[in-house]
Amino acid sequence: MRYDLVVVGGGPAGLAAAYEAYNNGVSSILIIERDMELGGILNQCIHNGFGLHTFKEELTGPEYAQRFINLIKETKIEVMLNTMVLDIEKDKTIHAINSDNGYMEINAKSIILAMGCRERTRGAINIPGDRPSGIFNAGTAQRYMNIEGYMPGKEVVILGSGDIGLIMARRMTLEGAKVKAVVELMPYSNGLNRNIVQCLNDYDIPLYLSHTVVNIVGDKRLEKVVICKVDENRKPIKGTEIEFECDTLLLSVGLIPENELSNKVGLNGDKRTNGLIVNESMETSIEGIFACGNVVHVHDLVDFVTGEAKHAGLSAAKYVKDNLVRSEDIDILNGKNINYTVPQKVSVKAVEDKLTIFMRVNNIYKDKVITVKNKDKVIASFKRKHLAPSEMEKIILNKKLLEGIEGNIVISLEDGE
Repeated sequence: MRYDLVVVGGGPAGLAAAYEAYNNGVSSILIIERDMELGGILNQCIHNGFGLHTFKEELTGPEYAQRFINLIKETKIEVMLNTMVLDIEKDKTIHAINSDNGYMEINAKSIILAMGCRERTRGAINIPGDRPSGIFNAGTAQRYMNIEGYMPGKEVVILGSGDIGLIMARRMTLEGAKVKAVVELMPYSNGLNRNIVQCLNDYDIPLYLSHTVVNIVGDKRLEKVVICKVDENRKPIKGTEIEFECDTLLLSVGLIPENELSNKVGLNGDKRTNGLIVNESMETSIEGIFACGNVVHVHDLVDFVTGEAKHAGLSAAKYVKDNLVRSEDIDILNGKNINYTVPQKVSVKAVEDKLTIFMRVNNIYKDKVITVKNKDKVIASFKRKHLAPSEMEKIILNKKLLEGIEGNIVISLEDGE
């Protein structure tokens, strides 16, 4: 089998990228998805709030996914479901397997990686205590409830105030459970402000900032969780323990880009994001292999994933037609108070008219300025009233601004004037 473009992952990123590539002249496209249906994580996100940027209306996750599934069905794009990609080679040979065709070798002129992300587990954060049943990742509990139809528990504590944890606090409450606390290690929530209001405040669910779980108690089933206040070094403060009797603990302690395949093929990764290093075309360190969505960096909104995926799809189409422009890369470095930037590299000649750069800050700030420097000279600045690690920031640089740059550019967050 040979295709001009193979998209690995049939979630929102993969669907948008494939559709954009098709609309830009690539007719031979295959989407490979390991699940039984397209849509990815959106299928279990039955709450609304999706699509305000992309479709100018508020949709649920399944509705948002279905919009793109319907668009794909109107094209000649091929889809393989229940198919696992085992390996990818540097020559863009894909090794995959499913129950219908068995083992397959698929040759691709270009590849878009759109595998999304996975949840960090209890083992990754080393919570002490017993190992009873009743401890779930928040996304796993969400799938049990919204797709499988199971209720994980009745008395709940949630560790982590990321968006999934906040949404599950509301979801469990609506299904009759008692959410006793949402516990957050940091002195600020890692979720969007609207989710704090709509999922916690509206249901009188307490949020314990600068706290963490220090003990789990239970024989066969979880019986009790002990939380504790932490100091500025995130170390537990003795004497501040609070006990909650509960049968369920949900963990919402971070998402990790899913890059097992990327690591196998030898793509360069970014230790700051645990995702892939890409340039302005969303191209990775191997020519013709592109990446988009949460496999690059974890996004707040699916609308941003879609925008990034469309850009990757357009770039892959240019590559297939041998007109993707390249030049020497400039590194985009994160300076003071900035955790990371995406893209991490830029070929100025490849930028059509403007370059969009996404980033996250390392704390909550007010009245600051995002500065872009080249050789210690400020070449652009952007005022911001409010910034938080949970909210992705973006700036747009005109190509004319970039053309005079020599060496790298550094993006920092500094005091406003």
